[in-house]
Amino acid sequence: MTILIEQQTDQGYIPNDTNELVLDGGFVIPKTISDAFEAPEINSFGHSFRDYIAESERQKIVEEFYRVNHINQTYDFVKRMREGYAKLDKAQMSIWECCELLNGVVDDSDPDLDEPQIEHLLQTAEAIRKDYPNEDWLHLTGLIHDLGKVLLHPTFGGLPQWAVVGDTFPLGCAFDESIVHHKYFKNNPDYNNPSYSTKNGIYEEGCGLENVVMSWGHDDYMYLVAKENGTTLPPAALFIIRYHSFYPLHKAGAYTHLMNEEDNESLKWLKVFNKYDLYSKSKVRIDVEKVKPYYLSLIEKYFPAKLGW
Repeated sequence: MTILIEQQTDQGYIPNDTNELVLDGGFVIPKTISDAFEAPEINSFGHSFRDYIAESERQKIVEEFYRVNHINQTYDFVKRMREGYAKLDKAQMSIWECCELLNGVVDDSDPDLDEPQIEHLLQTAEAIRKDYPNEDWLHLTGLIHDLGKVLLHPTFGGLPQWAVVGDTFPLGCAFDESIVHHKYFKNNPDYNNPSYSTKNGIYEEGCGLENVVMSWGHDDYMYLVAKENGTTLPPAALFIIRYHSFYPLHKAGAYTHLMNEEDNESLKWLKVFNKYDLYSKSKVRIDVEKVKPYYLSLIEKYFPAKLGW
């Protein structure tokens, strides 16, 4: 497969200590506008978002998912998965075809959502589009960020849910206690490996997340698909795709010691994105046919017609 050179575009930055958001070409959005998206207080099940304690049948499914996930996600397992799936030899299809293929998937790790994934993709993208109308790369990132969940489909190996969805975390170093349902790591083979049991483990401080092995799932897979197929999305978009499920980092502040300067800049964009990824999960339906032409135009702008998966 031909690998195209990734376009280095300036996706802007988010100042830490000002009330303005600076985007492409110096375009400024006041903080009062950038905060326009109003997050609901409860999910569609009547619980707080990302509540892993509330008693419900959904919560029991979620906890069982994380028990199995935390036992089986090991450093050696991830290395095997990345080596196998990096070949991108499972299918040839467009981004939109993948969106349609994902329509039958429900994520067992998510306590906030039991709708087909395409609903969530469009809810996320449209919420971002409303608040950031000029940042088309961010709209498309919202649409495609979960496409790696096609790993659940038989064509892509029919991987079990624990190997596709859920919060992600580094392997090769200690499991931070901020990781949801941390107690189940005690049965993970890596837990008592002395090489992996320290804060840095096999890594050096400031090595950059690019050099850290993350638990395997849809985030890392979609990152590989986008990068190796020569997307022209900016680096911040690839960072969002790869680490949007890395909640121990962007919600709890864990593992920041492994980040480099580029990671810190991209993390600012991920925190903007996360608000829409998490809180746009609702029962509001999107008219797919109405918005489809717009997203097809973005796909044509940033991706080849067919991709290797």
